[in-house]
Amino acid sequence: MNSEYRDASKFTAAIQAIFPKLMHYLSTEENRELTGLGITPGQINALLVIYFNDNLTMGELSSEIYLAESAATRLVNRLVNLNLVKRRGDDKDRRLVRVTLTNYGRQLSKLVFERRSYRFNNLARRLSPDERENLVVSLQTVMRVFEELEKDRQRSNNHPGRNGQ
Repeated sequence: MNSEYRDASKFTAAIQAIFPKLMHYLSTEENRELTGLGITPGQINALLVIYFNDNLTMGELSSEIYLAESAATRLVNRLVNLNLVKRRGDDKDRRLVRVTLTNYGRQLSKLVFERRSYRFNNLARRLSPDERENLVVSLQTVMRVFEELEKDRQRSNNHPGRNGQ
């Protein structure tokens, strides 16, 4: 394995060169998979979360899509208006609102999931088994570190004066 990126400055330069191109590619692909569906990337991300975790509370959904509950509520309002999801009260706790897919929402989510699966299967076919393994492990590591950084940021925001603030 190339040891060139063990140096922090070379690693940083490489990441800064790669990420904008990667984000552009992913954004372009996401727009392509949503073409003609009349739905935004944020809306489909919420739908896919519900598709795989049906009957979430609004709080659970907002946490899964990394939005404040007020923003998630506005997003769900738009999805309700598009007949993609429905809201209902919780059977045991009236304070909770649960979100489920409509039949149309389920069909649309399945279609987008199939499009994404096709795209990632094409990627997988172009990578060796070792490259696929390394990519997934590396992305999991990046996500873990980002989550740790976010927790550190939240802790420092909750405790001003720490960490040199």
